[in-house]
Amino acid sequence: MVAVGNDIQEKLISEAEIQEKVKELGKRISGDYGDAENLIVVGILKGAIIFLSDLVREITIPINLDFMAVSSYGTNIHSSGAVRILKDLEVDIEDKHVLIVEDIVDTGLTLKYLLENLKSRSPKSVKTCTLLDKPERRTVGVKVDYNGFNIPDRFVVGYGLDYAERYRNLPYIGVLKPKAYE
Repeated sequence: MVAVGNDIQEKLISEAEIQEKVKELGKRISGDYGDAENLIVVGILKGAIIFLSDLVREITIPINLDFMAVSSYGTNIHSSGAVRILKDLEVDIEDKHVLIVEDIVDTGLTLKYLLENLKSRSPKSVKTCTLLDKPERRTVGVKVDYNGFNIPDRFVVGYGLDYAERYRNLPYIGVLKPKAYE
């Protein structure tokens, strides 16, 4: 981990801050859904897996869990704008409440695509939860219902977020040094 840590320019959000925010989000989600039946939490792979794992342990109401994998970045640092589904849901979401859990919302293109795709399957509701939001990078209008942190337009990794499949295991959100991806 020393070599990975050397690629980090600065810690943007500490492990403790993340854990506090995850508890807060879990409490809000539990309260908002209350006794709603059929909540399906959809984790977007791979980036959201660590956030999702911590978040669902803080949700105190019954849930079902499923996953989707989508790609719009590949090994690039900027979204291509073309979203591809690599893994689709295994459960039927018709007449169920759906909560999409994302690691980060940047341009909004991926989330917009996911919202449109899932809404076309006739759920009772679709809401979104993200750990990180970069509102200044937004190119399409999307609503984030539950947001952990607004962050500046910096290239971040850690806590599930990666660059070229590296740095996901960092317990904090860090800004990647440009030399690591240039």
